Amino acid sequence: MAEAKEKIDLRTFTLIDVLQAQTASFIATIAKGFLPLEGQAALLVEVAPGMSINNVTDAVLKQTSAIPGMLIVERAFGMLEVHSDDQGQVRAAGDAVLDHYGLKVTDRLKPRILTSQAITGIEGYHTQLINRMRHGDMILQGQTMLTLEVHPAGYALLATNEAEKAANIKVLELITFGAFGRVWLGGDEENIAQAAAAIEKVLASIEGRENKGDRPV
Repeated sequence: MAEAKEKIDLRTFTLIDVLQAQTASFIATIAKGFLPLEGQAALLVEVAPGMSINNVTDAVLKQTSAIPGMLIVERAFGMLEVHSDDQGQVRAAGDAVLDHYGLKVTDRLKPRILTSQAITGIEGYHTQLINRMRHGDMILQGQTMLTLEVHPAGYALLATNEAEKAANIKVLELITFGAFGRVWLGGDEENIAQAAAAIEKVLASIEGRENKGDRPV
């Protein structure tokens, strides 16, 4: 393995083959870059220290035609999302990131689910609280809500996309940066159960470094 150009902690590295309709639309709602479309492929990378994400972005944009949707630098971590109609370009973007740091994909952290909870028959006042803070769809009284907290944060995007593939759900809110990733989904009880199972399966399939998390479960 080539010597890394700088010391880096690769927290999240996840490829998404096909962005689902709500997931793509949610990113477009909050993104400050160039907006993704349903059916495109995407890559999300999260690194520490946060400012290093600018080097990641530079490598990706100089070597591929992938389009940047989100670039976030916060106190501890930096996150980049890129997408393209050409899945090959997204994979090339991933290669550019790994090559830049002299890393391999298994140097990323494995995702760890901290909490996954379903609330059935949600009350009306509770739905109003959720609907006032969400950027996505709305949840209605009597429906079921799934809340998920995952570490590192970037895997929240993969979790949401896989949930949408597997079940008829509503994407309420999605946070993909910071100390923890968070997802809120709504729907009927059966579909929420299917979504939760799909999330657990896809996150368990990610290979990488052991992750003890920033706090106990």
